[in-house]
Parts: sequence; structure tokens; C-alpha cells
Amino acid sequence: MALAILMTAAAIPAFAATHATKPKHPVAVPTPALPNVPLHTEFVVEVNARGQVVRVKSGKSCKNLTFNAQTYGNVLQMWIRHPDGSAEVGLYRVNYDYNPKTKKVRRSIALLKAGGNWANAKGAATDMIDTADREAEQARKARSGKNLPPLNAILGTPSPHP
Repeated sequence: MALAILMTAAAIPAFAATHATKPKHPVAVPTPALPNVPLHTEFVVEVNARGQVVRVKSGKSCKNLTFNAQTYGNVLQMWIRHPDGSAEVGLYRVNYDYNPKTKKVRRSIALLKAGGNWANAKGAATDMIDTADREAEQARKARSGKNLPPLNAILGTPSPHP
């Protein structure tokens, strides 16, 4: 019996390799239509002692809403640190510049003012993860039904007995 199981286990990968389906034609992935004008967004962000962006204090957008959304999401997830891994609490300006000729985005960062009362504040990305975890836990509890109130509390009267 063990020999039969062992032989079957050895034959499955060989069978799968010889009967694998290959696409008949290569599948073309559509390339997104990139803008043909230069784009620029600018954000002033607060950075905590760990180097994590706490919040966006102000920003300048461009006419391209997708670029605005992508750069805003990127800046909220940023860490701004020195090459040695240390960080400086402060206000920073983060610029995003899209060049239509090279089809690349250049990000530049500059310290505007050192210090701030947000040194121990939670980073924006950490806060988003904590919120998502809390919401997932609430959804799990709602699906399990453990947080449902008693039936008497819903109906307002005791349920009838047979």
C-alpha cells in the first residue's frame, strides 16, 4: 500500500508537467495611456521620530486626478530617513514630477523645518493598517454571530415556549 502511494505521488508531478496547458498565442497586456504633458504635485508632510509620514499638512495638485491620487497615496506611505537609518522629526516638502519624454516620475524631498510636536505620533500608514485590522475583526465577529443581541432584546418580549 505504501509503495502504491509513493508511486502515485511521484507520478503526479510528471503527469502535470507533460499535460500542462500552454497558451496558443501570447497574451498582450494593454499599456496604460500615459499623459503627454508634464505633471507636478507637491506635499508638505509631518514626519515622526521613526521617519514615518504622520499626515499631509498641505498639498498642491495637478489637473490629472489619477496622478494626484497615486502621489497622495505614495506620500502617506513614505518613510523619510537618513542613509544611516536615523530620522529627523520635522516638516518636509515632497515633490513629484512626471516627465512625458522619459515616462518617469522624479520624487524630491526637502526638509523645511526641523522639530514638531508629532514626534511620537503614529504614522499614517500604521494608522491605516490598524484601521483595516479593526474593521476586519469587526467583520469576522459579525459573520460569526457572537455579537448578536439576545432575541428577547430584539423582540421586546420573551419568546413563546412550546
